[in-house]
Amino acid sequence: MNRTYDGIGGVHARGVARGVNLLALRSHNAALVLELLRTAGAEGISRLELAERTGLTPQAVSKITARLREDGLAAEAGRRASTGGKPRTVLRLVPEAGHAVGVHLDRDAVRVVVVDLDGRVVGERRSALGLGAGAEAVVDGVVGVLRGLVAETLRTPGGVLGSAPTLLGLGVALPGPLDHARGVLHRVTGFPGWDGFPLREALEGRLGVPVVVDKDTNAAALGLAVRGEG
Repeated sequence: MNRTYDGIGGVHARGVARGVNLLALRSHNAALVLELLRTAGAEGISRLELAERTGLTPQAVSKITARLREDGLAAEAGRRASTGGKPRTVLRLVPEAGHAVGVHLDRDAVRVVVVDLDGRVVGERRSALGLGAGAEAVVDGVVGVLRGLVAETLRTPGGVLGSAPTLLGLGVALPGPLDHARGVLHRVTGFPGWDGFPLREALEGRLGVPVVVDKDTNAAALGLAVRGEG
């Protein structure tokens, strides 16, 4: 049998794997560049510096920054004198070009924030809504708070998250144990009714944006690392 015709066989699978890995690599490289743009601040950073700090080729950096500029996530921030040749163009992040929503769901309260690409909080709400209210009631409550906050901060009609062009996604932090890859909770101590609840699926279905779910301790550690305090 000619294996090139085996559309669901190993050859096809390896081709798909290579495509998936390539997409993941591109996303990873773009994330590296975005993080350097973020830490560079308003002064910006040159493409040559981006290449040196990421280990990417200048050609790869040029392609990534071109896509970021096309998407409105990066912009020119002037020129900087170089040690030789023409002055270098520096790029900066455009913080207001993207937003994310963070939800901290605790045992007796929920805090919701909207942040820009620089991590600056542009909107915040708190509500006395805890895990003890039950999964369905908590999802209803979180969705209501989210829609109100997004309508207020991002000026979306009716707080419809999917209509906010700059909204990139939603992150939820809460006590574990949980399966962060699937966004499914396990038996939270004191709240057995949450065991097996697909929180990510429930929120994505109601809100229409990508959702990430993780333990509050992991989210706190990541926040410290991003701010350079870890």
